[in-house]
Amino acid sequence: MNIILRKAIISEKAMKQAGQNLYTFLVSSKARKPEIAKAVKEKFGVEVVAVKTVNFKEGSKMQRTRRKYFSVPGYKKALVALKDGQKIALFEAEAATEQEVEPKEEVREKKSLLRGTKVKIEKGGKK
Repeated sequence: MNIILRKAIISEKAMKQAGQNLYTFLVSSKARKPEIAKAVKEKFGVEVVAVKTVNFKEGSKMQRTRRKYFSVPGYKKALVALKDGQKIALFEAEAATEQEVEPKEEVREKKSLLRGTKVKIEKGGKK
């Protein structure tokens, strides 16, 4: 049996697109759009509206420190659009773990060039 969906791509851009009902997967390089739609429907139980695919060819990159080349494998990425109101729980769980952290206000004292005087340095802007 051929594995069509290899893994879900969880990145900052993919999470932003998941908010727009567009989910990103790494798929088999020989998979076609109807096969991808069927696999997503069976795996997650959602209705697929559209599938967009992008092929990335293999290439070589240079390792700067050793001045040698190494090969980067090619892969195929699929962007799956779902019916309005439907979501994939895998992408929602990752979005819930990301929380905004407010910067802490730090106040330090630093000696000035003049003797005996201290200057306060504040880090983190006030709102």
